[in-house]
Amino acid sequence: MMIPRNYTFIIPVYNRPDEVQELLQSLTQLDYDKPFEIVIVEDGSTIKSNEIAKNFSGVLNISYYYKPNSGPGNSRNFGMEKAKGDYFLILDSDCILPSQYLKEVDSALQNNYVDCFGGADTAHKSFSSLQKAINHVMTSFLTTGGIRGKKNSLQKFEPRSFNMGISKEAFLATGGFGKIHPGEDPDLSHRIMKTGFKTAFFSKVFVYHKRRISWSKFYIQVKKFGMVRPIISLWHPGAAKITFWLPTLFVFYTLGSFIALFFGNPIFITILLIYIVLIFLESLIVNKSVVIALYTLIALFIQFFGYGIAFLKSTFVIRVLKKQPQTAFPQLFFK
Repeated sequence: MMIPRNYTFIIPVYNRPDEVQELLQSLTQLDYDKPFEIVIVEDGSTIKSNEIAKNFSGVLNISYYYKPNSGPGNSRNFGMEKAKGDYFLILDSDCILPSQYLKEVDSALQNNYVDCFGGADTAHKSFSSLQKAINHVMTSFLTTGGIRGKKNSLQKFEPRSFNMGISKEAFLATGGFGKIHPGEDPDLSHRIMKTGFKTAFFSKVFVYHKRRISWSKFYIQVKKFGMVRPIISLWHPGAAKITFWLPTLFVFYTLGSFIALFFGNPIFITILLIYIVLIFLESLIVNKSVVIALYTLIALFIQFFGYGIAFLKSTFVIRVLKKQPQTAFPQLFFK
């Protein structure tokens, strides 16, 4: 069993110096007594984070690189190529780490070494009501089936690059992330598993993840997720799951419920309302806020309609029309 000797944090960033400030500040507060490295890769930003990195260079071992914009996947690969460590911890720039993060990573790998792991994400108490609502709808078992990091997930866990670890050996064997975005995470996860490396979900290794800060950005994000999933299933047939159709079915069920109500049958919309009430109550109990619970319902419909319709369209274009993903959806690929 290989045990990591040196950890390197890989942080790609694009026009987010304020978030880098918060992330680096949390890294200074890690409860970990061994040296670790931080590699920041500025992906062609016009608002750079170099001064932020410089300000922390006295207390953290930081390497800062600037390169032309080529997407987060390529930026992570660039960072891993430059890193001196033998185990890479990949974070999104809009994350904040709890103080025990690296200690939990090291403990988990000592007890159950894997060449790739993923952890969960949650909302920090300082996050806005909108951010907490989006976090809830993205992580609740009632909305996503726990696919973003829960032991009771409806599918095999795919490590996500907002909180992901990968050994140098696995990186070299697979070549790292591909050119697609989003979707580079599950693509790499499946290539890692196909190569023979083991992956795992570490429940105690979590991050505070800010996510999108507006409804419009959240909609764009989930819409892209829906467009990408059929592409991943095309590349990795074993990755296809019937559960990926649930948001699309929700869209049809919602529309059908209103049609049935128009014709005098309220049973379907009653079931829909019961589900909505359950989501509301769950969010209310977890977040202890009526406002966040109400926002959660807005996020629910944005997520399901944005993802569900895009998933249906992408499936039709790729499976029925037989178009190549790069040709049909060029906006999802970096050159």
